[in-house]
Amino acid sequence: IGLGEDGPTHQPVEHLASLRYIPNNDVWRPCDAVESAVSWKAAITRQDGPSCLVFSRQNLPHQPRNAEQIAQIERGGYVLADAAGTPDVILIATGSEVSLATEAKAQLDAAGLKTRVVSMPSTDVFLRQDAAYRESVLPNAVRKRVAVEAGVTGFWRQFVGLDGAVIGIDTFGASAPADQLYKHFGITTAHVVEAAKAL
Repeated sequence: IGLGEDGPTHQPVEHLASLRYIPNNDVWRPCDAVESAVSWKAAITRQDGPSCLVFSRQNLPHQPRNAEQIAQIERGGYVLADAAGTPDVILIATGSEVSLATEAKAQLDAAGLKTRVVSMPSTDVFLRQDAAYRESVLPNAVRKRVAVEAGVTGFWRQFVGLDGAVIGIDTFGASAPADQLYKHFGITTAHVVEAAKAL
């Protein structure tokens, strides 16, 4: 929907899920220049199948990271911003929605909900990681999870479970400026905060 005023059938809300369901295809949706560089390197060095890099048209803010986090990007998903202690809720996001998740974390932390943000530029690569790594990012004990992505929601159920929430779009888009469409479809920081508090 970030394409804006191109009309509802020109807003490919189903494309990410469709690409992810192609066998042996690695889909990358980076949130900033750092994730873009890592995903590009992963794509050009991969020898056992194709990769798709899906970029946003919008200008996206840089996300601060340490060296360990940068190294973990190539694992498909990693803790971008952690809670102080065991998290009460985990926010999972990709691409242009990562900044919404980090903004929501600040509000949730201030409200007393310890919040972890997981950036997951490639679900395909993340799901191939060993169980211990996946558990370190998405601990089974933390059932309150919100996934946010500007696309269809069904794919994310495997990550949030029956107790979690998914913020996305399960209809065709609409024709309007991108910021108006994000508000119309509820892909906003306020909606992420509301969904997390409701769990």
